[in-house]
Amino acid sequence: EAVEEIADDLTRLEGIGKKINELLAAENITSFKSLSKLSVKKLKEILESAGSKFSLHDPSSWPKQAKLAASGKWEELEELQNELVAGK
Repeated sequence: EAVEEIADDLTRLEGIGKKINELLAAENITSFKSLSKLSVKKLKEILESAGSKFSLHDPSSWPKQAKLAASGKWEELEELQNELVAGK
């Protein structure tokens, strides 16, 4: 019997908005844990398959952010997000 994961609010991660959250949900990626296990390559494929307006997004930090969120390391996540915002 499959244990259904509780959906997390993936929009708490830098770079993920409502539409991208929907794209990920369509791929059964609804938790920080499941997102943290994805490769950047797979994330780019998901974005590219959704069209050009999504393929511009850079998902390279998402698995790392998701890993921190899944571990409840909100302060570390916030520090990382502050760097990401400044790094754009």
